[in-house]
Amino acid sequence: MNIPTVEAICISTKKGIVKREVGEAVFEDDWGIPRDAHAGRWHRQISLLAGESIDRVREFLPTLKNGAFAENIVTRNIDLGTVRVGDRLRLGGNIVLEITQIGKTCHNDGCAIKKATGDCIMPREGLFARVITGGTLKKGDPIHVLGGPVPVTAAGPMICRHAK
Repeated sequence: MNIPTVEAICISTKKGIVKREVGEAVFEDDWGIPRDAHAGRWHRQISLLAGESIDRVREFLPTLKNGAFAENIVTRNIDLGTVRVGDRLRLGGNIVLEITQIGKTCHNDGCAIKKATGDCIMPREGLFARVITGGTLKKGDPIHVLGGPVPVTAAGPMICRHAK
């Protein structure tokens, strides 16, 4: 069985531009990634997109790089289509994200990818989240779906706590 992992972490300092890939990033509680354009006290602090979805677009645009959809996290081996608003994901050892939105409209009536291929996956497949518990995330770290706001594990209820 393939373990769900973080394939890439991407950041940018401005909205609406391609993000660049980094090896690791710090996630702050209720903020996101410091110095990333989407950080702040709002519902779209972090964006996620499945690597498998990006692979399908690469069939038409082979030079497409991670971050081209302005996604912060590229996942691998997790069906993001089964994740719902309100679900929580644990990334790495302690980062907890809460999904707040699925999909969004492309910038300027269609991003460059939509103009080149006639389609964009972010409006259908992109997930947006806020950071419940921060920490440091590295490429290759595992991802676990925790479920709703008070996730239940085999050992019983798990209360997610974070520093104020």
